[in-house]
Amino acid sequence: MINDIKNIIFFLEPDPHENPWVHGKSAEEVIDVVEYNPEWLATWQQLSSIIKETLGNVVLNIEHVGSTAVPGMVAKPVIDMDLIVEDPTQEEKYVPALARLGYDLTVREPSFYQHRCLRLAQPRANLHVFGPDCLEHIRHIWFRDWLREHPEDCERYIAEKITAKNNVKQVMDYNKRKEQVVHEIYQRIFQNKGLL
Repeated sequence: MINDIKNIIFFLEPDPHENPWVHGKSAEEVIDVVEYNPEWLATWQQLSSIIKETLGNVVLNIEHVGSTAVPGMVAKPVIDMDLIVEDPTQEEKYVPALARLGYDLTVREPSFYQHRCLRLAQPRANLHVFGPDCLEHIRHIWFRDWLREHPEDCERYIAEKITAKNNVKQVMDYNKRKEQVVHEIYQRIFQNKGLL
């Protein structure tokens, strides 16, 4: 485990003066939250297999994260994946190859763990790129695994997601509405791991 794991309890905020949008702010869209679909697992397996085949040893790890990775969870029908590479700033090692697969680099956040996000239109997927031992990636795994194992928090999160989607047109706004419950769940995760 990484040396600064104790810092995982502190949530790094991107620089508010940084423009993360590669092609401009994302368009408004209907935020659709749907019942769990068992096909999401097969879609993830197919997408991750193609990425590994395409990028080879550039891929240090790839994980299915977010709500589509939690059986029984309602979710936006978008497969979220975390791709771990040696250095996200070396975009030439992965972006052109992923672009040939249909992935579009939409977000670049140097101040937020050098996060990159690539969007695939069909099937709809978000590929989040981080470096090794990134605290945000570890949080994604812990949150996913906690929800898989704690049905009471899963139900609470489901209720929050259903409420959060009402009258919003941007995913960022939807995420902001869920933030308090997400952080409360993280507090339980951190306490369980002896970090608080």
